[in-house]
Amino acid sequence: MKFTKMHGLGNDFVVVDGFSEAIAPDTYAALTRQVCDRHFGIGADGLILVLPSERADFRMRIYNVDGSEAEMCGNGIRCFARYVYDRGMTRSTLLTLETATGLNPVQLETRGGQVEQVRVDMGEPRFRRAEIPMAGPPDDEAIGERLVVEDRELTATALAVGNPHCVTFVERVAELPLERLGPLLENHPAFPRRTNVEFIEVLGGDELKMRVWERGVGPTLACGSGACASVAAAVRNGLVGRRAVVHLPGGALRIEWADDNHLMMTGPATTVFTGVYEPAP
Repeated sequence: MKFTKMHGLGNDFVVVDGFSEAIAPDTYAALTRQVCDRHFGIGADGLILVLPSERADFRMRIYNVDGSEAEMCGNGIRCFARYVYDRGMTRSTLLTLETATGLNPVQLETRGGQVEQVRVDMGEPRFRRAEIPMAGPPDDEAIGERLVVEDRELTATALAVGNPHCVTFVERVAELPLERLGPLLENHPAFPRRTNVEFIEVLGGDELKMRVWERGVGPTLACGSGACASVAAAVRNGLVGRRAVVHLPGGALRIEWADDNHLMMTGPATTVFTGVYEPAP
């Protein structure tokens, strides 16, 4: 199986061309666990499959390292867009990509034929509990919700940006015990389908510093949908304006919550190497 290793700000993926590689869909989860293993496989946070679409230019399916399928991935969709452009699968710099949550317009910013940045319409943030999903009255929002984990009470804002997010604002994010609190919030009974978890420090000047625990993965260097969710949550809590820069361990993303209520994310996508993987028997 031919593959390409890519990353968006250190959030890394194995990308496979489903047009040329015959892979049975019922093996996607097991294949993901194999290729993403950092000791016995290629090593990555997830597997991305490039597939044909009847509704858009291409279809993206993305699986987390534990084999679960993700609805959306902001860093992954930027890598996906660069992949199809770099390999001549399209010559257009304006694409519509199908994900599990719908259709996402994407713009490739190029110079001299090289992709420098990718701008993605991540859609509208959803705050209703039923749309996240989150326990409680389905039409209510969870802004400043109190959640208890072990002996600690946290104040969180929950929303969906294609996938579920739980955003908590803290004073010093670098000191936060991410490895302990992340999995507790991911699997908190308030979230029936688990959740991504973002811890945010407000730096001022419409800048945020973020650490993330991704559902089905663990700590990663970046999360695009999480950055979008964090800006939307910060706006709803009166902490930033509708344009902000989010600083992640792997780099920075520019996020805009536009007047049409859509979240726009701009950031890089990088190719690391290509190769051939021999699946385990």
